[in-house]
Amino acid sequence: MPFARPISEREPERTPKPVGAAALIGWTALSVVLPGAAHLRAGWKRTGSALVGAYAVVLIALGLVALNADAHLAGRALNWLGLIEIVTAVAGAAWFALVIHSFVVLRPQGLPRTAQVVTGLVAGTLSVTVALPFAVAAQYVAESERTIDKVFAASAGPLAPVVPGGRLAASDPWGGRDRINVLLLGGDWGNDRTGMRTDSLNVASVDVRTGNTVLLGLPRNLEHVPFPPGSPMARRFPTGFTLPEYRPGWRDDLLFGVWQYAEDHPELFGGRRHMGAETLKETIGYILGLRIDWYTLVNIWGFAKIVDALGGLVLTVDSDIVYGKYNEGLVRAGTRRLSGADALWFARSRTNSDDFVRMRRQRCVFSALLDQADPATVLSRFNQIAAATRRILRTDIPRSMLEDLVPLAVKAKNARVTSVQFMPPLISTSTPDWAQIRLLTAQAIAKSSAPVRRRAQKHAPVTAGAPSPIGEGCSAL
Repeated sequence: MPFARPISEREPERTPKPVGAAALIGWTALSVVLPGAAHLRAGWKRTGSALVGAYAVVLIALGLVALNADAHLAGRALNWLGLIEIVTAVAGAAWFALVIHSFVVLRPQGLPRTAQVVTGLVAGTLSVTVALPFAVAAQYVAESERTIDKVFAASAGPLAPVVPGGRLAASDPWGGRDRINVLLLGGDWGNDRTGMRTDSLNVASVDVRTGNTVLLGLPRNLEHVPFPPGSPMARRFPTGFTLPEYRPGWRDDLLFGVWQYAEDHPELFGGRRHMGAETLKETIGYILGLRIDWYTLVNIWGFAKIVDALGGLVLTVDSDIVYGKYNEGLVRAGTRRLSGADALWFARSRTNSDDFVRMRRQRCVFSALLDQADPATVLSRFNQIAAATRRILRTDIPRSMLEDLVPLAVKAKNARVTSVQFMPPLISTSTPDWAQIRLLTAQAIAKSSAPVRRRAQKHAPVTAGAPSPIGEGCSAL
């Protein structure tokens, strides 16, 4: 029977071989990208092998997730933000500790004092450097969750079935609809302003199968607005929205005034308050012959904060734009980077222009904003943008619907987008032909939903004969 080797002759597993300062720094740095490498070098074979194996498993898992990642996964991830924040923070702390431990197991105490100080500083720098991205990512995730919780409605559940009392398929979040319709509003509320007017009113009608989208724009100054039969507003205004002038030439009985009137008269709704959004959704849905599912309201005055957070907006202005109550401001013609205030006034100025020219300038500004909000800029200014978003955005879209809306938004981005703007000469604002508006809406949606035989341009020409030049008044670079 062979004799076992004396204990004194065995090689202790955790007895490291001495390393110089340069090698110690090199092995510590290698452990940043290959956890366990320093432990293997130091003789910690079981620990090193476990770390390398676990790292390989994580890389394989992340690779599989990346290969199978799509917009649906991104949507579902919005429900996991709290968990993602915790996992990211723990991973950063673990990696920090790993780098420090990798340095320690290499026995820096065997080096001269100066070398110990230098290698210790390098190891500390490496550990902070590797943990910093995790900390930033966790902070961004937390900021995202705060923004989503603040902006989106807390109520859960899919859309109600199209047929009242109908059964809703578990796999269909759209309630049997072929399209969803979202009311996009621009308002001007603020602490220094009384009430709010909805100056910009558009409906995005999106095909849930293809993402094809029709943008339907309504002028803010539509007169004699009709209300759904049987509604509280219809009982108050059976012949359309009509109020006396509150001073000569000043009227609030236009489409932009519906929201605030409903807010100011809760007695019409049995004492229920904050009925402005629901009333305007029902009203615009009735005008267009559509069912409006949700609304999104952007504070136009807060829009400047988003532009400033992005570092300004580069536009080519076709002609000088005068603005201000006393024409004290000027946005000169030419190509320049506009500040948030200048971009806002450029979009809103009424001097020497009418509401329809303003609508075109506003579409130009929003188009430029979408084009220039590149990922690098958004990430570098993420906190400022998120904070501004929480202050200027309202919506009744339930947070639970984001899981399905994110992939639909990605689909819509790559689909056909057409536009109908109900402005003169197509539609008179003083004597609107409501039947014509509904007919044009139905035609535009039918055309958007119909399959096309040839490859469609992403942003197709405007439908229904309504001129809507995106670039009139300016052009985005």
